[in-house]
Amino acid sequence: MAAPQAPVAHAPLQGAQLVIGTIAVSLAVFMNVLDTSIANVSIPSISGDLGVSSDQGTWVITSFAVANAISVPLTGWLTDRIGQVRLFMASIILFVISSWLCGLAPTLPFLLASRVLQGAVAGPMIPLSQTLLLASYPRAKAPMALSMWSMTTLIAPVAGPILGGWISDNISWPWIFYVNIPVGIVAALATWAIFRNRDSVVKKAPIDGVGLALLIIWVGSLQVMLDKGKDLDWFSSTTIIVLALTAVIAFAFFVVWELTADHPVVDLSLFARRNFTGGTVALSVGYGLYFGNLVLLPLWLQTDIGYTATDAGLVMAPVGFFAILLSPVTGKILPRTDPRYIATTAFLVFALCFWMRSRYTTGVDTWALTLPTLIQGIGMAGLFIPLVSITLSGLPGHRIPAASGLSNFVRIMCGGIGTSIFETAWDHRTTFHHARLTEVATPTNPVFNQSMQQFQSAGLDPSQAHGLFERMLSQQAAQLGVNDLFWISSMIFIVLIALIWITRPERAGGADAGAAASAAH
Repeated sequence: MAAPQAPVAHAPLQGAQLVIGTIAVSLAVFMNVLDTSIANVSIPSISGDLGVSSDQGTWVITSFAVANAISVPLTGWLTDRIGQVRLFMASIILFVISSWLCGLAPTLPFLLASRVLQGAVAGPMIPLSQTLLLASYPRAKAPMALSMWSMTTLIAPVAGPILGGWISDNISWPWIFYVNIPVGIVAALATWAIFRNRDSVVKKAPIDGVGLALLIIWVGSLQVMLDKGKDLDWFSSTTIIVLALTAVIAFAFFVVWELTADHPVVDLSLFARRNFTGGTVALSVGYGLYFGNLVLLPLWLQTDIGYTATDAGLVMAPVGFFAILLSPVTGKILPRTDPRYIATTAFLVFALCFWMRSRYTTGVDTWALTLPTLIQGIGMAGLFIPLVSITLSGLPGHRIPAASGLSNFVRIMCGGIGTSIFETAWDHRTTFHHARLTEVATPTNPVFNQSMQQFQSAGLDPSQAHGLFERMLSQQAAQLGVNDLFWISSMIFIVLIALIWITRPERAGGADAGAAASAAH
């Protein structure tokens, strides 16, 4: 689960040590979060270079997300066995090594294996960064420390698409991974210099080996099924049927085992609490929609609208403006208001943004692309912290680490699954619209005849005119497909508001708000 506080209290850091320690932890978090989004706009480049389709290229994103989700619940156990500082150091060093391997990858399977390693070793990094940072500051200054930490986690996803796009267009895609190497080395050296004498007490802790094995089996089977489903024509394939049955059976055994185990890897009994269930499901599904669209939008811009990776990244950038500006405001007003109002406002903003995107055409201009992204930053500022506050509301202190770990696991899983579902759904809706448009593209249709005449009067022969019309028809089908997904996302965000209001959060005090903010990412 989320890393516990060290049993032995250390005095807060002061002066230069505090500054260097904060920078070291922030660099590690920045590097970690950056890698959740830096590959998004580079998928076409990676796919083309490795000779695979774009939908296969998205495995680069989902493999990292799923491996990361599986490793998060192990953070508490690993901390007990290794120590929080040594574990944090090991995560940074292994992250650097796996980033180097990603950049060297000559084939997609090698790249995916490296990304799985990268996601697995990244799991403990974020909860441990919170632990180390909070222990470095006086208790009265904890909100300031968490505010700085939140800034890092908001800037990184914004910088990712811009940096990834620029690197893909001007250097080569392996450098989206190589940039982690100098950052990671500096973070590791600074972390060891400041925190090496502030480690937690090591103790032998039991591990739920059966639960962990079942977790890996059902999560892995589900993700492979989602990723390979389109290529294998879903349930007409024996492979997909076997994967689906494996996922269902392993999940059923996992639930039964975890509810009866003495030391479960995830505490599923938390779902008996209304606040935890409502907050976790609303946040996780909302995050899955957000992350799925975060992958879909730049992919559509590059494959169908003709944007470069850099330009697609710049379209995504404005989300950070209001997110960074308003997040401290959210943290200040949260203890004095009902978090359900803030979360509801955030979901309505997301619904508005996706509705605006559902009205795009193939002639969409830059302003129409940028405006919803800019507005979405308002929703980002109110998405995480209020919902985590609701999720943890009413829990006794000793259950908060387990609740934070389980909530993060579900959220990260939904991010990975959302990417796979959106890719498959876009392909299905594009195929559907292509078939519908083709049905009416006949010589009896005056629009079709007029288009053919215009193309031929421009100097094209009949075969060239038909080829151009087919390309235009395919672009329009992809446009209608992506519009469908934007509209569905908008509607789901509205429906999710009901989950927010089935909760009954207790009024959070300052300490509770701090704990919620700490667990928010």
